Amino acid sequence: MRKSMRSGCPVNLSLEIFGDRWTLLVLRDVIFTGARHFRELLAGPEGISSNILADRLALLVEHGLLTKAGNPSHKQKVTYSLTEPAIELVPVFAQLSTWGVRHLPVDDGPAARTRVLAEGGPPLWEAFMDELRETHLGPRARRRPAPDGPTAMERMQAAYDSALAG
Repeated sequence: MRKSMRSGCPVNLSLEIFGDRWTLLVLRDVIFTGARHFRELLAGPEGISSNILADRLALLVEHGLLTKAGNPSHKQKVTYSLTEPAIELVPVFAQLSTWGVRHLPVDDGPAARTRVLAEGGPPLWEAFMDELRETHLGPRARRRPAPDGPTAMERMQAAYDSALAG
């Protein structure tokens, strides 16, 4: 760990990791946009600087929320993957974004994605977490069979695209 923790309080310990605006936004982009490389994450809508992004990625790897692996096709390219503890943050993101839709002047695209999560509730969150497990941890990490029909990610992306188009 980078610094000594102020207390053993679970809220404090969580804030030691997530207490700045960039860390959750980096995770958001990996979870909801599928970004897995430095350049993809650097292109996020908030305009994170490269030194801050590098620091947050190192922090997330250090705390076991992301893993990083070299890319055999490009020696300098690294692929980041979610770990199970990061995937388990999906309900937190769903609740946080639902609160934002209710109380803040949000953009239509992300709000549409949030509405899909809110309407689907915990069953959809679980399905989405299984999709993330399969993508980031491998097919054996899936906890239940893939459902028929569109995936949770496809449903959220369709709502996002529709909101931007219309």
